[in-house]
Amino acid sequence: MSQAQIAVLVAAALVVFWMVGAYNRLVALRNAIGDAWKMVDDVLKKRGAAIEPMVAALREPLAAEQGALDALLAAARQVRTAADALGANPVKADCAADVLAAEAQMSSAASRVLALLEQQPALKASEGVAEHVAVLTESPQRLAFARQLFNDAAQLYNAAARQFPTRLLTRLYGFGTAGRL
Repeated sequence: MSQAQIAVLVAAALVVFWMVGAYNRLVALRNAIGDAWKMVDDVLKKRGAAIEPMVAALREPLAAEQGALDALLAAARQVRTAADALGANPVKADCAADVLAAEAQMSSAASRVLALLEQQPALKASEGVAEHVAVLTESPQRLAFARQLFNDAAQLYNAAARQFPTRLLTRLYGFGTAGRL
C-alpha cells in the first residue's frame, strides 16, 4: 500500500469520525431541548390542571362573566393542543410559534379573569378558588424560567447546526432549526 493510499484512508477515517461526532453533538443538543421542554410542559400542565376546577367554582358566582370564563377554558385547551404538538417534536419551529400564540391568548384570558377576581376579594379568597388562583398567578414566573432554559438549549442547538462544516450535514441527517419560546 502506497503512502498516497494510506493518506486517503486516514483522511476518509477522519471525515467519518468527524461526521459521527457532529451527529452525536447535534443529537445531544436536540435531547437537551427535549429535556428543557419537559420543564415547560410541567408548568403548563399544572396551570391547566388548576384552571378547570377554578372555572367550575367560578361559574355560579360570576354568572355574568361566562364569556371570560369560557375564553380562559378555550385558551387553556389551545395551549394544551399546541404544547402536545411541540412535545412530539421539540425542535420544530412552527410548533414553538403555535405555543407562543396560544400563550398570548392564555395570558389575555387569565388577566381578564384575575381582574374580575380582584374586584371580589372574598370570592378570590374562598376555599375552592384561592389555591387555583395561586397556581395561576405563580405560573408566569415559573414559566419564564423554564422558557429561558428551553430558549438557551434551542440557541445552542441552532448555533451548532449553523456552524461550518456541521451545517453541511444537517440536511443529510434531517436536523432542522429549533424554535424559541
